[in-house]
Amino acid sequence: MALTPKKRAFIAAVREGASKKNAAIAAGCPAKTASSAGCRLAKDPDVIAELHKLNALHPVNTDVKGVKAPLPGNSDDVAPETVKPNGFDLARALMHADPKDFLLAVMNDFDSEAKLRVDAAKALMPFVHARKGESGKKEQAKDKAAQVAAGRFGTRKGPLQSVK
Repeated sequence: MALTPKKRAFIAAVREGASKKNAAIAAGCPAKTASSAGCRLAKDPDVIAELHKLNALHPVNTDVKGVKAPLPGNSDDVAPETVKPNGFDLARALMHADPKDFLLAVMNDFDSEAKLRVDAAKALMPFVHARKGESGKKEQAKDKAAQVAAGRFGTRKGPLQSVK
């Protein structure tokens, strides 16, 4: 589902450092129900996905559940754009338009964690190798219809016609 203007305003307020309640108020929710609206918006899958995407491109410190952004100026003086959380680089993932190409890239990426590469290979397996002995529903229905048409005595012929 697309992001509504209220969700976009909530995301902007959270990225500026507002709490969930204050971000909900900034998004246009009534002050009386802003606390519950902020929690609801913070759990929304579209909002979480957008925050993850924005944090991958331009990290900031947020306190929304499920969003962990590296703090600027962290250890070893590494720029936040080069940090790959859990061995996954979202900026590189966004370069692929086709999911199959993306899975191939992850599977062949030696810089990624081994578990992530194995999971990508497992997800890619049905696209490359079909299971043996499996056929689709349409093929099974055709086979069953052929058996019914054959009947007990073989193929049936049309009805007899009388000649005048």
